Amino acid sequence: MSFSVPSSLEAELDELTTHYPVKRSASLMFLHALQEHFGYISKEAMEWTASKLELQPINVFELVTFYPMFRQEPLGKTHIKVCRTLSCALQGSAELREQFCKRLGLDSQAHTAQTTPDGKFTVEFVECLASCGTAPVVLVNESLYQMVSPAAADEILRKGNLK
Repeated sequence: MSFSVPSSLEAELDELTTHYPVKRSASLMFLHALQEHFGYISKEAMEWTASKLELQPINVFELVTFYPMFRQEPLGKTHIKVCRTLSCALQGSAELREQFCKRLGLDSQAHTAQTTPDGKFTVEFVECLASCGTAPVVLVNESLYQMVSPAAADEILRKGNLK
């Protein structure tokens, strides 16, 4: 396997393992650390984690696919999260997501996060962004946009250097 973890991160993870009575218990912490370092969790990262924690790769794969905070693909430079919960849905968040997808050439019917081929944008439908009173809301990287109109959605894309 050609995957490698920087020695400083590996040492940190090895030390972390000592805090648990069973190696397997450190699985989620390993995955969080690897995703923070690499930006996502590759198949090789899952296999590396399984090996380090003396697990079968399926045991790690189950965690990565169960928890929605783990990503198996790299995100775009601009990560657009559109809230899909009730308040936002009633205010048109599905239409906003569709608009983002169409403007970026992505499949507006897909149910998973999608990234443009150039790696500039990722569009994702997410659960509550905790601003129900200002629906619909969109989180772009770390910036929250409230009461997002179709025109505001286009401006968000312009700010992200869409040409």
